[in-house]
Amino acid sequence: MKFTTALTASFFSALTLVSAQSGTGATTRYWDCCKESCGWSGKANVNAPIRSCDKNNNPLSDYNAKSGCDGGGAYACSNHSPWAVNDNLAYGFAAVKLQGGTESSWCCQCYELTFTSGPVSGKKMIVQATNTGSDLGNNHFDIMIPGGGVGIFGQGCATQYGAPSTGWGAQYGGVSSRSECTKLPSALQAGCNWRFDWFKGADNPSVSFQQVTCPSQLTSITGCSRK
Repeated sequence: MKFTTALTASFFSALTLVSAQSGTGATTRYWDCCKESCGWSGKANVNAPIRSCDKNNNPLSDYNAKSGCDGGGAYACSNHSPWAVNDNLAYGFAAVKLQGGTESSWCCQCYELTFTSGPVSGKKMIVQATNTGSDLGNNHFDIMIPGGGVGIFGQGCATQYGAPSTGWGAQYGGVSSRSECTKLPSALQAGCNWRFDWFKGADNPSVSFQQVTCPSQLTSITGCSRK
């Protein structure tokens, strides 16, 4: 009986870990307000691209709407912010670049990150890949965190929210304290606070990662699931 139970548990565990890509990697953070790369049609074998929003965070039905970072009206939706599920698990979204893959293989996939350094060592976060980081190294997860820095695309938050051209705080890295989150629009403040609460102000912690089945809590936000 115990043997059967162990087999059953092993079976369901195997179902959760999809023919996974796994390994060790790096993290950074960003929030540039731009339409995410996986929001365009034809990027991957999915039911629908990642949902984009207008400048007032209303979902757009036109997946080919031009990005606000390129003179258009499509932006990252504010609900692509991270949140705590419990003290040891969080959900969120990220730009991804994995060794040996392309965005057709990672767009809308989910990855369980286990942080292996800094104040969040041992905590886990499941992220859905919504974007591709052309400027990222291999096995790199650039976590979407409001106030995390706009990086090379300063125009997105400037046109959507009237932010400074270098974003809130430093252009790379963003705000440096929880109190600075009040500078952000109200729709982004909870995600900014998350960084200093659940994430304990961690600065680009290393991770081990594995591909997992996406939780419905993530796919219901983005509208995107792999086929």
